[in-house]
Amino acid sequence: MERIVLFDGVCNLCNHSVQFIIKRDPSVIFKFASLQGERGKRIVSDYGLPADLESLILIENEKAYRKSTAALRICGKLHGPWKLFVILMIIPPIIRDYIYEIIAKNRYKWFGLKNSCMLPSPSLKNRFLD
Repeated sequence: MERIVLFDGVCNLCNHSVQFIIKRDPSVIFKFASLQGERGKRIVSDYGLPADLESLILIENEKAYRKSTAALRICGKLHGPWKLFVILMIIPPIIRDYIYEIIAKNRYKWFGLKNSCMLPSPSLKNRFLD
């Protein structure tokens, strides 16, 4: 089963999140694509997602998960105590996503942004689709 994480490639928070996932995914179950890349844009289009996303997206079992649901589903697959965050799924999505959206809307102001998308190291290149 392929799991793809779509992320904002120029967002520092998003890039740190990708690095966080990679370090806790020794089984290599996640692949990554930036929303700015050709493959990321194609996936967004294929799943009928809005083009102006301010959200992490998880494609799993041919279904797209957004916002807090995507983040928590990812946590549930990571090694270590991060799996425990999946318990937060009991909180209604409207509440979880409200908090998620506050962070998403302020991510550039709080964490900064890059001039271009992150380039993976040669050892990680096979994890990135673009």
